[in-house]
Amino acid sequence: MNLDDDSLAALSAQIKSWGKELGFAEIRIADADLSHTEAGFQQWLDAGFHGDMAYMAAHGTKRSRPAELVPGTVRVISARMNYLPADPHWRAAEAQHTADTAVISIYARGRDYHKVLRSRLQQLAEKISQQIGTFGYRVFTDSAPVMEVALAEKSGLGWRGKHTLLLSREAGSMFFLGEILVDLPLPVDPPVGNHCGQCSSCIDVCPTKAIVAPYTVDARRCVSYLTIELHGSIPLEFRPLIGNRVYGCDDCQLHCPWNKFAQAAAVDDFAVRNGLDHARMVHLFAWTEEQFLRMLEGSPIRRIGHERWLRNIAVGLGNAATTMHGDAAIVAALRARLDHPSEMVREHVMWALACHGLSAP
Repeated sequence: MNLDDDSLAALSAQIKSWGKELGFAEIRIADADLSHTEAGFQQWLDAGFHGDMAYMAAHGTKRSRPAELVPGTVRVISARMNYLPADPHWRAAEAQHTADTAVISIYARGRDYHKVLRSRLQQLAEKISQQIGTFGYRVFTDSAPVMEVALAEKSGLGWRGKHTLLLSREAGSMFFLGEILVDLPLPVDPPVGNHCGQCSSCIDVCPTKAIVAPYTVDARRCVSYLTIELHGSIPLEFRPLIGNRVYGCDDCQLHCPWNKFAQAAAVDDFAVRNGLDHARMVHLFAWTEEQFLRMLEGSPIRRIGHERWLRNIAVGLGNAATTMHGDAAIVAALRARLDHPSEMVREHVMWALACHGLSAP
């Protein structure tokens, strides 16, 4: 298959149009050269900032060399999809959580983004195939050793903020990224400049001081890592700092000035399910494993499993003691889990009871 420059330019424009039809907010195209990221990424690994995420170091140079991951790759079609609810006052609503409310990252309150983006990226690839015939490609959504932010930055979708997330002048950072690695020599889009300036809002507001320097996150300190990626006990030093964040953390995004431009989702998949924008922790803590699996079917939260779900909520219930010391409903919920078969759950429950000035009977 040989396409001349005019045909490739026309195809690029068509891909971006199809992307909009499929619910993507923007599609851009980059080459596959990420050699400029290799030294910095290795330094990050050498510092141990990836914590227990062994997969971050498991694939050698494939992460920064897409053509090694998918032979024949010469371009990357990078896509963003917004996930915010339609409420224009969403930031104000996030500030109204009470101490006994479970704070769950906005992106995780609806359907699992992996499934949504992967399906729509696959549809986009199939549209390209229908137009030009068979070509080489592979679809990714946070599902393989792909440096999504670096590729998105190179494509011009935005710039890497000091919190290490991608930022867009038009859309803030409340969106998902996905990509299609292709063997088509499509024309590339220019990158955009960095517009963080002297702002340090994300660094200043991080509850655990995980942003150890501009553009550098020590994942071992990050609430998202502690509540999602970490499989064992949450270190004692971080438990009081986690507050009532039971799955992820949006603080760096909530305080980023650019998110005043964040856009609502174009698809309904990310609409809130099960009242997860205002659920009480005692209610969620009472879910059996069967209820957890049923209620969170199709949710990204399901992947942490019931045990870590209870671990996280126990920490939140313990921290609720700062304003609800000895609350009868909270204490009863915690005591009901003292005989849980998981030693990790029991340990976190006992810690939470101690926060309320109580010990196990």
